[in-house]
Amino acid sequence: MRTAYSVETVRAAERELMARLPDGALMQRAAAGLAAACADLLGRVYGSRVVLLVGSGDNGGDALYAGARLARRGAGVKAVLLAPERAHAGGLAALRRAGGSVAGTGAVEELIGRADLVVDGIVGIGGKGGLRSDAVPLAAAAERSRAAVVAVDLPSGVDVDTGEVHGAAVRADLTVTFGTHKPGLLVDPAREYAGSVRLVDIGLELPAEPELEALQHADVARLLPVPAVESDKYRRGVVGVAAGSARYPGAAVLAVAGALRGGAGAVRYVGPAGDAVIARFPETLVSDQGPKRAGRVQAWVVGPGAGEDAATVAEVLAADVPVLIDADGLRLAEVGAVRGRTAPTLMTPHAGEAAALLGVAREEVEGARLGAVRELAGRYGATVLLKGSTTLVADSGGGAVRVNATGTGWLATAGSGDVLSGLAGSLLAAGLSAVDAGSVGAYLHGLAGRFAAGGAPVGAHDVAAAVPGAWRDVVE
Repeated sequence: MRTAYSVETVRAAERELMARLPDGALMQRAAAGLAAACADLLGRVYGSRVVLLVGSGDNGGDALYAGARLARRGAGVKAVLLAPERAHAGGLAALRRAGGSVAGTGAVEELIGRADLVVDGIVGIGGKGGLRSDAVPLAAAAERSRAAVVAVDLPSGVDVDTGEVHGAAVRADLTVTFGTHKPGLLVDPAREYAGSVRLVDIGLELPAEPELEALQHADVARLLPVPAVESDKYRRGVVGVAAGSARYPGAAVLAVAGALRGGAGAVRYVGPAGDAVIARFPETLVSDQGPKRAGRVQAWVVGPGAGEDAATVAEVLAADVPVLIDADGLRLAEVGAVRGRTAPTLMTPHAGEAAALLGVAREEVEGARLGAVRELAGRYGATVLLKGSTTLVADSGGGAVRVNATGTGWLATAGSGDVLSGLAGSLLAAGLSAVDAGSVGAYLHGLAGRFAAGGAPVGAHDVAAAVPGAWRDVVE
């Protein structure tokens, strides 16, 4: 599992480690890892042109020491000092001893334009807000150049703890981060600025509870429900789907499609789209008598395509089983009804729906996704899955927020969220917790989207059909 820790936690771990190491040893570890990553990216170090953008903090020192290592291997290394009087003295001396030099004040942008590699050591993990005005032209020149851009620990100008970006920031091709991932490297919009991320182990001892965690294949495989030899469809769990309307029958079909592939043994459908559901999935148990009379279920999915059917949403929320609320159900669910539930609740809004629930602009949610998902979870007393380029899953009780980045832009298609609702609801019925059902569902859904699309447009029904392949890919 990939984990990320806050600046405060990282700083504490660094202080503890530095107290046990010789002076400067920790920075040398970081610089060695940074230099190795830069060399790998360059391919041929000898004769390459490297420009270091050096701020006044430890990141600037890391960049200077790494530049010295590259200079000793034959690279032409020049450092651009944004605060010459506060540049790391030891790193600067090491660079000069290795044959590197400090760039003059003129034609710096031209120098960047001729570089093969630009190293961003402007701002460290303690930086707040966007880039200062003197750094903005340098970041812009690096973005325009043909050079590969490597960020030290994180791209300068992004908020390390929240993933927010206020103003200009460096856009990196590769970020070399030390000791652990930082939240801003996993959460959009900052994640888009980081490029690929390479983690360098420098020996930090970190707490068991991270700020963020991202499941990997092995983690998902351990969580997936597997039927036992004596299992039958009821022991595997039954998921109820209360979705669709005369206007939106397709939402019901797609939610059922996701549910049938999510690990539960059976799917009960309740709603006005029964004929459409049976025509596509004859194995579905269909009822038009409402949720209370549908028969026993281990979890409910409510809301996709529901229109204005507030009564069905309220009836499902009154059930003493886990409930997933999506789409129209989010708008129709009363805060008090959700907070008053004793069984788990999983809400799955996209940014627009989350903004409506919070009473803010969509752009506010998209710019501060981590804060938005935590606020929604606290307000509703529920687990919240905030859909997007990076999907976030937060529990109302706090703890680590789950991050998922398996998705693809091709999943931004009508009905894709309905498939995810059914899939995650089925995992709830199979016995997973709300956090696990949400994060595993998002992982499989994203992977299925990639498999189905293959780099081309895809429909929601294709995503549902690709879920078994994604499941096999995870477990095999």
